[in-house]
Amino acid sequence: MSSTIYNHRSLQPTGPPAQGPSQHTHVRLNEAFDTIRQEFDVLTSDLGLLRNQRDEYESKVTSQINELNIIRQSLYELESQHGKIRQQYEDELSRLRAELHAARQGIPANPPPHPTVGPASVGPSGPPAPPASVPGVIPATGPGSYSEPYYGRDRDRDRDREREKDRERADREREREIRDREREQRDRERERPVEVRDPKRIKTERMKGDRPDHYSPSLVPGPTPKLPAPAGPPTFQGPGLPPPPSAHAPYPPGPGNPPPSGPTEPPPASSSLAPINNTSNGAQFLDDLDPHNVPPELKKEGSDWFAIFNPKVKRVLDVALVHTLMHESVVCCVRFSADGKFLATGCNRTAQIYDTKTGAKTCVLADESAGKAGDLYIRSVCFSPDGKYLATGAEDKQIRIWDIAKKRIRNVFDGHQQEIYSLDFSLDGRLIVSGSGDKTARIWDMVDGSSKVLTINDPDSVNNDAGVTSVAISPNGQLVAAGSLDTVVRIWDVATGLLIERLRGHRDSVYSVAFTPDGKGLVSGSLDKTLKYWDVSGLVNAAKRKDATANGKKELEKGSQCTMNFMGHTDYVLSVAVSHDGQWVVSGSKDRGVQFWDSHSATVQCMLQGHKNSVISIDLSPAGNILATGSGDWQARIWSYQTI
Repeated sequence: MSSTIYNHRSLQPTGPPAQGPSQHTHVRLNEAFDTIRQEFDVLTSDLGLLRNQRDEYESKVTSQINELNIIRQSLYELESQHGKIRQQYEDELSRLRAELHAARQGIPANPPPHPTVGPASVGPSGPPAPPASVPGVIPATGPGSYSEPYYGRDRDRDRDREREKDRERADREREREIRDREREQRDRERERPVEVRDPKRIKTERMKGDRPDHYSPSLVPGPTPKLPAPAGPPTFQGPGLPPPPSAHAPYPPGPGNPPPSGPTEPPPASSSLAPINNTSNGAQFLDDLDPHNVPPELKKEGSDWFAIFNPKVKRVLDVALVHTLMHESVVCCVRFSADGKFLATGCNRTAQIYDTKTGAKTCVLADESAGKAGDLYIRSVCFSPDGKYLATGAEDKQIRIWDIAKKRIRNVFDGHQQEIYSLDFSLDGRLIVSGSGDKTARIWDMVDGSSKVLTINDPDSVNNDAGVTSVAISPNGQLVAAGSLDTVVRIWDVATGLLIERLRGHRDSVYSVAFTPDGKGLVSGSLDKTLKYWDVSGLVNAAKRKDATANGKKELEKGSQCTMNFMGHTDYVLSVAVSHDGQWVVSGSKDRGVQFWDSHSATVQCMLQGHKNSVISIDLSPAGNILATGSGDWQARIWSYQTI
């Protein structure tokens, strides 16, 4: 018994468990479970929201699918209805054609009853004639029914092609009628008296562009346009020139805005292309000049240009296009190097140099330090006589002298207060003259950088705005000529800086001046559509210049005289040049034409049309028979000319 008492298992003491590693493990597990439970609850809640969103999206998609089905069904119904209406009109046209044919043949026709054409009758007519259908109600149709949108498509295409041809013929007839009416209108306007423009001008704003218009002289469809005088106010604007007073709607072209292309339109080109009422009794082109009816021996034509020779004088000239140089903006200026091997052009932000033989671009000069905002047109370029430097004048009032080989700026001449429109080097390369809208010309010394200001202070000036548009240095380097907005050409003595001559005669702003190679003549081009030749031989002698200066204004007014007028352009004369041998005077105009004039008689030898917009700048090579033209059509072109 004692064994049973003492064999029982001893009782363990009760109380809080002993603290040890196992207790800490249980606590951490409980905390982890709580965290997991919380995360699970959050995910469950998010899942519920996502399910609700999914259900909402599915509902929206279902609704949109239903709407698309409704739209599709409506389109099917509309297509079916359209097919029926089209068939009805086709049948009606066939009936009318049959009646017309019968009437022409004298056969009595028994036409079917004329169906009612309108929204209430959309079923096809003619035998067998189904009942008219109501819009929105689709009659039963089978595969043989033409009105079914899914059958008879080949017949639809055939009829569509026929109708398209008919429409094209009708459009051509309408265009021909419109052209005839426009031609009659131009003829009537040409007979009206020309409006006299106020010679007093106020320069209002800088020109920022020349919108290319779309005249291609050799590709005008339909009847060949005559060449009438332009009607209405002038619209020319170009960044390469000072603003004509009537310019108020600039078109700023740029690299991102290429010149548009579109249908051609007849040009405001020349109606009489030789001096009119001129003392030289020069020859005159026909008033109604038709380029396509000129005898072959008096015309030369390329793919997009043509030249017409004066039928009333002996043809002694031949011209040909050599290169077309595409640009990214209006070409404001063109200028040959002294040896004629290179051509420089100025456009927006860059001056470019081309090889005249190959047409390859050899150099691009751009001032990276110039501000990037807005446009910065290079309005004038000029090579130094040795060909090492290129001077550029721009809208930012600075003259930059570039080292061409290094493509770096050698000098910057500051001083002008407005845009620089024109530059010219002296033949020895020591001096460069500039003309600006600030009513001054300046003579700069390339060696020491000094400058001499040639000011315009005329109290009796026709126009208060005497901005200088063009400058030229005489071949002997003794004279500087400048054309101005106030219609006057002025000449200064280089050595003294004194004004020694005022040449008055133009009725509008003078945009270009050029000395003859012998320095005894000066040619000017004006917005009055004429060129003038001035005899300045009396100023070549230094003693005579001193006498003229000493005798004051009275002597200035009667020194040099205009001896020839070149009349024939029908719009602004924007640029003039004289050939290296002095035989030809060449002019570029807003009428898009270039004219070659006999420098001794002021008779026109040739009219060249090779640009789709105003010919802003021209230059003749000092070394040979090469012509360059720059235009608002974003092109510069190199031409050859030779005596035959």
